[in-house]
Amino acid sequence: MSEAIQQLESFIENWTETPEQNKKAFVRLKDYMASKPGVNLDFIPREGLTYSLRAAHENQKNNPLFVMVDVIEDTPRWLSVCFYNEMIADPDENGDFVPDGLLGEDALCFDLEEYNEEGIRYVEARIDEAFKSAAQG
Repeated sequence: MSEAIQQLESFIENWTETPEQNKKAFVRLKDYMASKPGVNLDFIPREGLTYSLRAAHENQKNNPLFVMVDVIEDTPRWLSVCFYNEMIADPDENGDFVPDGLLGEDALCFDLEEYNEEGIRYVEARIDEAFKSAAQG
């Protein structure tokens, strides 16, 4: 097990769940991304700011990831899920366009402030889109 994945497991283990259930949402999204074939996860903790879970497909050449799930250190913690703008659609316009927001590229980000089945399913559909794009290289 890589050091990043060990840090991720430790982070999850030490995260005390709150009524918003954002830990549950984070674990669900982590497991969803990890279930995709050819996907590698990386975890970058910036204690006191964000904890960043990044998913990349082994076929990707131009971008180092296809989705980033940030745990925003706040009270309570909440999630920001960001994609490269050109990799997904946002048919319900739930996301926020962030110029240069993902590693210097235009991004679409979705904020999840509490566990919400409909919101998470919408984000999972965007993960599916980005995954397909990433798998094509």
